[in-house]
Amino acid sequence: MKVTVCELPDEREAFPSAWKDLITHIKEQKSELVLLPELPFSAWFPRTPQFDAEIWRKVQQEHERMMTQLSDLAPAIVLGTTLITENGHHFNRGFIWSSQTGFQGVHDKYYFPNEEDFYEQIWFDRNEEDFSLAHVQDVAAGFLICTEVMFTERARSYGKQGANIVAVPRASCLNFERWLVAIRMAAISSGAFALSSNRVSSDLFIGRGVVVSPDGDVLASTSRQNPFVTAEIDLTESTRAKKTYPRDVLE
Repeated sequence: MKVTVCELPDEREAFPSAWKDLITHIKEQKSELVLLPELPFSAWFPRTPQFDAEIWRKVQQEHERMMTQLSDLAPAIVLGTTLITENGHHFNRGFIWSSQTGFQGVHDKYYFPNEEDFYEQIWFDRNEEDFSLAHVQDVAAGFLICTEVMFTERARSYGKQGANIVAVPRASCLNFERWLVAIRMAAISSGAFALSSNRVSSDLFIGRGVVVSPDGDVLASTSRQNPFVTAEIDLTESTRAKKTYPRDVLE
């Protein structure tokens, strides 16, 4: 399977051009699956420690508009996150989209930071704790949305459920090496391929999307010069990996 990870700009004026370039890349590479960054369809808004209903309404509308354009990436399967309001609650929902099945909401982010520029505990609600796999075509995928990748036990659980891909959409800044350690550990713990895409900006977000093998090897990585990368992976490798250390250690 050919998979694509990316870094997309936080600045809205740069986003339309980057989106067109991503479409071109996916078509040229004949990508079969693409992972988008966390909440890519609006500028990052949880930078203030007060919830603002008008801002939420605006960014949700921006996501809803762009979600109708996921077909631009077909026939690739698309993984990402979007904003959902249900019964007055505000969720950051991981999704899988394909031209065959349409939108499937599969996991609501459960672990939130609460610090400068990332006041997510204020902006988002927790839904039910659900770290179960999602299935589309031949893919069994688990979501660890940004901060969730720091909880390695969740990756191990996905592996025990039979995941062949762990998706890590990010809006992360600062020390990339720390994030890379966490993403590699998610792959090693689960015995699955770990895919991660991120926002990029001049003042906060570091970009650096990666594709990591089930044994923790970095197969591909984006940069500011090359914001999209496609790697060919063999999903059966994740099946074999489940039978080897440390996935085979009894608990």
